[in-house]
Amino acid sequence: MSQLELALQSGMSTRHLSYVETGKAQASREMVCRLARALKMPLRERNALLLAGGYAPEYSENPLATPALDRMRHAIELIIAHQEPYPAFVLDRHWNVLMANQAALRVNHLLMGGRASPHANLLHQVFDPDDFRSVIVNWPEVAEKFIHHLHEQLAVVPSDPMAQKLLDAVLRYPDVPAHWRFRDLKNEPAPVLTLVFRSSEGELRFFETITTFSMPRDVTLDELRIECAFPADDHTAAVCARLSRAPD
Repeated sequence: MSQLELALQSGMSTRHLSYVETGKAQASREMVCRLARALKMPLRERNALLLAGGYAPEYSENPLATPALDRMRHAIELIIAHQEPYPAFVLDRHWNVLMANQAALRVNHLLMGGRASPHANLLHQVFDPDDFRSVIVNWPEVAEKFIHHLHEQLAVVPSDPMAQKLLDAVLRYPDVPAHWRFRDLKNEPAPVLTLVFRSSEGELRFFETITTFSMPRDVTLDELRIECAFPADDHTAAVCARLSRAPD
């Protein structure tokens, strides 16, 4: 983004913005907030920018279980419950699975042959040969998609040590291409990726949608995403329906 474009997006002159950049002028709290909005910064980074400017953070960060987020948590529970008989789960900014519906548990049980996943982190599940990686038919395509998203996440928040640690950890798994360490991956991910799994019921094919909160005012909500898996063919839909009817 050029200085002129940022100035226009922020509603200020390029002269004043230049003075702020060079330290000749002090940015007001309002100006910091306008710059953050123009740059589409995540709420966590907006708080960090305010602190760097000498101002108190604007956005709170509450655990999902706190009473302050009761309504939002109930909305999340409603979304993943209504996704039945298809899988849905909730992720935080570091790809940890916070919640999952019963369909996700049933499908995971089928794919893993009754074994429990050794990880509660989606990226580790995808990259560990002892986890879901062993049943993902199109693993190279799926894994590259996730690596691409993780690189994009680090580009937005390069100071996030947990995200960098996660990237380093998944790249250490066996047979991960060396060039995946860099952001300029060879292939752009497809607009919609079908995940293909092998199972005792035959191949299962899913595509996913992601739901986020609109204009959140809390850092936790800003970083949550709800991933819903939908069957990409009739066979997968039928298997999910049968699993939902099976006795516990």
